[in-house]
Amino acid sequence: MIINDFSITIATVNGAGSQTANNTLLRAIHKMGVPVSGKNIFPSNIQGLPTWFTIRVSKDGYLGRREQAEVVVAINKASILEDIQTLASGGICLYPDDLQLPISREDVTFYPMPVNELVKQSGAEARLKPYVANMVYVGTLACLLAIDLQEIESALAYHFKGKQKALELNFATAKAAYDWAQVHLVKTDPFQVERMNRTEGTFLIDGNSSAALGAVFGGVQFVAWYPITPSTSIVDHLSEFLPKLRQDAEGNASYAIIQAEDELAVIGMVVGAGWAGARAMTATSGPGLSLMTEFAGYAYFAEIPAVIWDVQRMGPSTGLPTRTAQDDILAAYTLGHGDGRHVCLIPGSVAECFEFGFTALDLAERLQTLVIVLSDLDLGLNLWPTKPFDYPEKPLDRGKVLSADDLTRLQGEWQRYADVDGDGVCYRTLPGTNHPAAAYFTRGTGHNQSAGYSERPEDWSANLARLAKKHDHARTLVPAPIVDLKDGAEIGLIAYGTSDSALQEARDLLQAGGRATSYLRLRALPLESQLAEFIKKHKRLYVVENNLDGQMRALIQLHVPSDADRIVSIAKCDGLPLTARWICEAIKAHEAKEQP
Repeated sequence: MIINDFSITIATVNGAGSQTANNTLLRAIHKMGVPVSGKNIFPSNIQGLPTWFTIRVSKDGYLGRREQAEVVVAINKASILEDIQTLASGGICLYPDDLQLPISREDVTFYPMPVNELVKQSGAEARLKPYVANMVYVGTLACLLAIDLQEIESALAYHFKGKQKALELNFATAKAAYDWAQVHLVKTDPFQVERMNRTEGTFLIDGNSSAALGAVFGGVQFVAWYPITPSTSIVDHLSEFLPKLRQDAEGNASYAIIQAEDELAVIGMVVGAGWAGARAMTATSGPGLSLMTEFAGYAYFAEIPAVIWDVQRMGPSTGLPTRTAQDDILAAYTLGHGDGRHVCLIPGSVAECFEFGFTALDLAERLQTLVIVLSDLDLGLNLWPTKPFDYPEKPLDRGKVLSADDLTRLQGEWQRYADVDGDGVCYRTLPGTNHPAAAYFTRGTGHNQSAGYSERPEDWSANLARLAKKHDHARTLVPAPIVDLKDGAEIGLIAYGTSDSALQEARDLLQAGGRATSYLRLRALPLESQLAEFIKKHKRLYVVENNLDGQMRALIQLHVPSDADRIVSIAKCDGLPLTARWICEAIKAHEAKEQP
């Protein structure tokens, strides 16, 4: 038997309501104590094109994507040939019994399902039949793989949230399919789900939900946005959470959410709100980030706090809106013309999405600058298991804000752009501060320490030097890398974001083949001292990332130019999350070149 160690791919048509069925299976297996993750590969149109949902069942806790599935549910006529051809040898294929199979494989077990008959028996209204039909494969899989029916019912109850009729209709269909399979299907395959206790104390959540919740706990007050895949649900969740959690004593909303006409207006509103003293943010993706370029440079140079969540997708241009990538690294870090550089946070888990939700707002105000959080579609839209989030330990960090009392104590003697503390971060006042010395000009043009307009070369160069000092100071404030040093390892691996899940598994594969590795996971830009120390400790360095050009590798080479020639790029960008097998084979190929 192959217990708790396989992948299930469900191939359907986009817009057919399969997401409810797929997440039901995912949650049921999770509730059985088995580590599980799900990845949704869907087209950017509304409906009609093929979509695939893959559930990774892993007793070892691996969450990354695998190249092949051992279990395929082939519902879509348009993709069924490819779906069967790519099924792993020894696998199983479930299909509607009225669907003519275009190919036969002797190394695959085929199980038909009476989808139309069971849907007819369900008594569902005509408009609901396409959705209820998905419960047939839920019930059949539950029978074949020994997924607990009670957990299926619980997962459906979670989804329908008190809609009893919908719950009863869907579960009855799943139960009918389960009962039919018990009588009519003879199981000849080895795949089975068996209860474990490896998910106790965890729950499933997507990164966009986590980011929104983190921003709420970070005191976000103003949100402007324009819809764009795959970031829209961050604001959707803020619209859900904020009315419940952010009201004053009189029951009035203590926040504002505004949908603007485009991304240009969005970032203008966010920067304006940040200047006015509100904790302000937006969420976008690559094309939207491009449109925000000029205001991003303004926030950097005028030193105004703001936060952008960039949930990355495939580019350039419109690219593939519903595919994942890590391809905005260079664009985000250097967004804008001139010598500006931005603080970027890079979460690698849903827990870090929550943490960086409030950390980004704190850093933006502490540093008086734009902070960009670089998530991606894989992390943002897919469900991941996690332990409960930790409540923020520290109060909100508003940074160097002068009150009226402070100005009285200083006898009104202060300069908006003066580096008093030697860290490059100046003091600011907020509009409405009741003191005659509080006002100053906010300038995106050349200015001196007193915020007066200036074209003097010495003022310009001094201001740029101070901003560079502030950026260096940010290295001490951003989240530090996560480092795992392996004694005797000559190979050092560097990755970030959602590449982490595949890389963790790849390290085990390499170790099994006799190659010990150390690992540093970056979590922020600018890069800091631990990275340079890590590089010095290893003979060979590989930077693993989900883009074509090895963008992070390029930044690392600039950070440690003396070691640039030892840093190798392991990069791939095909719209899908990286896999452990691909990473392992790519590193082994490079290692082979190093052998004498």
